[in-house]
Amino acid sequence: FKIRTLLMRLNKMTMMNVGCQFVVTICIFCIVTHGFVGPIARGSNIRPSFLVPSSLKAGDCEFDYALIFDCDGVIIETEELHRLAYNAAFQAADLQIDQKPVEWTVEYYDVLQNTVGGGKGKMFYHFRNVTGAFPMSGIKAAPTTPEEEQALVDDLQAHKTELYKDLIKAKAVPRPGVIELMDEAIADPKIAVGVCSASTKAAVTKVLDVTLGEERRNKLNVCILGDDVSKLKPDPLIYVTAAKRLNIDPNRCVVIEDSIVGLKAAKGAGMKCLITYTSSTEREDFYSLGADAKVSELGSRGVKLDSIFGPLRENINAEILVGLKDN
Repeated sequence: FKIRTLLMRLNKMTMMNVGCQFVVTICIFCIVTHGFVGPIARGSNIRPSFLVPSSLKAGDCEFDYALIFDCDGVIIETEELHRLAYNAAFQAADLQIDQKPVEWTVEYYDVLQNTVGGGKGKMFYHFRNVTGAFPMSGIKAAPTTPEEEQALVDDLQAHKTELYKDLIKAKAVPRPGVIELMDEAIADPKIAVGVCSASTKAAVTKVLDVTLGEERRNKLNVCILGDDVSKLKPDPLIYVTAAKRLNIDPNRCVVIEDSIVGLKAAKGAGMKCLITYTSSTEREDFYSLGADAKVSELGSRGVKLDSIFGPLRENINAEILVGLKDN
């Protein structure tokens, strides 16, 4: 129906007072012009948690599509560097629970990174849900109030970030094929390119400076980090925010992630998700949670821009990475 017809009918409703007519008119205008509908994560049993405009057409914004990269585990394999930095921070603070030092093993960190997003979230989860107690710090008693717990985690995260930045400077190397794919996307004026990471701004900025370089980083159309949003992955807020900033339908966005936490965030936002798994996440069942494709590496599998967006240009719901992805 057309808004003009509705308004004509509305004017004939003599029993309706002026105030009610105004309210109904505004409601009709919002429905007809905006049509806010929550997008569905196609192929997934995960439904988006936010209402975002799914009626956007390619012509409504500057870009036809968006390619969004996670940072840790996607641009570079940083999870082991994160683990080493956490353990170094724990050791420097002399953290102990029941007279045992706090230390995260490789096996445990694999579980942790696929359960909780963000460094502070990992520490809170560990102390509250796993150990059931916060640690002593040297001779200082364990925190007993939420404020003291927050202060301890904040201090640990700040020190860990500085240690991590030193490790990045010495050891950071991009994963094969990532830079090439990013450059190909940046060169296409109709594809927006972004980075969305749950890590802190200080940590991610260092990674991007070392791996991408300043010139390439400045060409990103959107960059949203853990400090920029109130909820971290697996909550979809970071990706919903990216779509809003780009003014693009989430269904036209492809996210590259490496973990279950990231996959849930991407699918919850109504986006497609390509997984480049690592040795820490290779055993996860990504397809059961809606992944559109998974590969061990972008470079070795020969993933190019056209293998992702070529099929989508023909059909927005088409399968991506045909012949390249893992079964």
